[in-house]
Amino acid sequence: MRIALAAVFALGIAAHAAPAAAQDVAAGQRVFNQCRACHTINEGGRHGVGPNLWNIYGSRAGQREGFRYSANMTQLGTQGFTWTEENLRNYLRNPRDVVPGG
Repeated sequence: MRIALAAVFALGIAAHAAPAAAQDVAAGQRVFNQCRACHTINEGGRHGVGPNLWNIYGSRAGQREGFRYSANMTQLGTQGFTWTEENLRNYLRNPRDVVPGG
């Protein structure tokens, strides 16, 4: 699952790194290294500056227990916004376009 998550993130931030095929897991892992300073991806992993991202794909935004989200991110999640491939791509390309004000 971690490898698949890394590949999903590679898809989302391809604009910030060398393009990689969706099936290129190694490229996804390299790209995720840019995110590792703030996020963990292990099941039951700790939150950092950003929330733990284990099993984030398909879940609602702003709903990870134990992480303090911005009011705007929390509201987005309560409105039913989920982390789909398209939403992840858009968020990683420009977070403020998806969640104005954080």
